[in-house]
Amino acid sequence: MATKVLPKVNNGTGAFVLQCKSLVFNYCERWGSNKGMIEYIKKDLATFARENPQIEIIVEPRPHHHPVVRGNYLNGRDKVICTRNMTPSEISKKVGLLRDSSGAKLKNLAKKPVISTTESVRGVWSPFHTNPHTI
Repeated sequence: MATKVLPKVNNGTGAFVLQCKSLVFNYCERWGSNKGMIEYIKKDLATFARENPQIEIIVEPRPHHHPVVRGNYLNGRDKVICTRNMTPSEISKKVGLLRDSSGAKLKNLAKKPVISTTESVRGVWSPFHTNPHTI
């Protein structure tokens, strides 16, 4: 039996693969903080789903809780954003943020940019070490 060999597709070299696998919208119909989420689900969610057919859209009631939008990603991680007391336009910005996110952990940019197993013996280089400047 012959098997068909498919080329390995890496993200960025072949076709672009969106990292967001599904979006889960949780809401409660009774709490006032869910008013913007309910309005977003009724009016804007259908157009978002039509524009992004590659993302699975799940709407679940979650009684007695604030509304949240959860993004599930291909790397197995998820990101959750609370949309309490937000307007539908603010919720659409947050949904776009979850859609465009990679799902990777946020990295602290204040740390050292070079990761090494051994520290430098010479210390940190500075342009003032090579040619002494006179002021």
